Amino acid sequence: MARGHIVVLLALVLLVGGILAGCGGPAKGTAEWHAEQGNKLNEQDRYEEAIEECNKAIELDPNCAEAYNNRAWAYNEKGQFDLAIADCNKAIELDPNLSMAYVNRACAYNEKGQWDLAIADCNKAIELKPNLVEAYNNRGVTYAMMGEHERAIEDFDVAIRLNPENAEAYYNRGLAYKNLGQFERAIEDYDEAIRLNPELAEAYYNRGNAYNDLGQFERAIEDYNEAIRLNPEYAEAYGNRGIAYAMLGQHERTIEDFDEVIRLNPGDVKAYYNRGLAHKEQGKKAEAIADFEKFITLTDNPQWIEMARRHIEELSQ
Repeated sequence: MARGHIVVLLALVLLVGGILAGCGGPAKGTAEWHAEQGNKLNEQDRYEEAIEECNKAIELDPNCAEAYNNRAWAYNEKGQFDLAIADCNKAIELDPNLSMAYVNRACAYNEKGQWDLAIADCNKAIELKPNLVEAYNNRGVTYAMMGEHERAIEDFDVAIRLNPENAEAYYNRGLAYKNLGQFERAIEDYDEAIRLNPELAEAYYNRGNAYNDLGQFERAIEDYNEAIRLNPEYAEAYGNRGIAYAMLGQHERTIEDFDEVIRLNPGDVKAYYNRGLAHKEQGKKAEAIADFEKFITLTDNPQWIEMARRHIEELSQ
């Protein structure tokens, strides 16, 4: 496959909720208890319920910093980053030493592209708690998003040293190595992330991308298969598997995969172009022309439009 067709997604590190320091098993029904329930629900990916529990905690005690922090975690996961920042601000106002509130706010700033603020918050979290794995992990993610992959790797190295069982740190370091073109080292880190968390679909997907870059298309397909098994809605995995099949000359399978990409994401511009190429390889002129024409309607990139028009001209002769 042409490397330019591979889409590699830099996934943010999984958030970790606030730690209820000094609660010592709060009595049921208290603000601290509801905040702790919110934390537990966050760990189960039950974010709406977590927000409800944190709301109850705040109603009982408007000064419960942990409740604001845990609600911020839930808002981050729901993509409501401004609400997350507001809750982190309140948590920090109530407890300036609550290190995880800075980490959660950094995650929200990251998603908003406010990287300087994200790094400042991670720095503050590390100042408060030098062994806080999540702060190094998230600062590494920020550096990676800024294109500073060497600095990202330094932070992931520290996160792994502090917690060698942290699958996300290996995964994120693998992404950084991949973006530096160090595909073998990336694969080693994905291997470790998968060993620690066999359900991490993104690790299989990105290891597949690394194998694709190395021209090992059969192994790439095996990883995309596993990513899709874990997440049947993983459009990017179908797309990159389709490209790997194309490189092996299996154009019918390529078409099937891009059919699935388009079903999952009808606005995926490259899916139409790549499916058009597969149709062209099979001599299906009408289908190929239809895909290239659709591609032209979806893009305003003049170079891409010219490429598609050349294919249409060839097919129309």
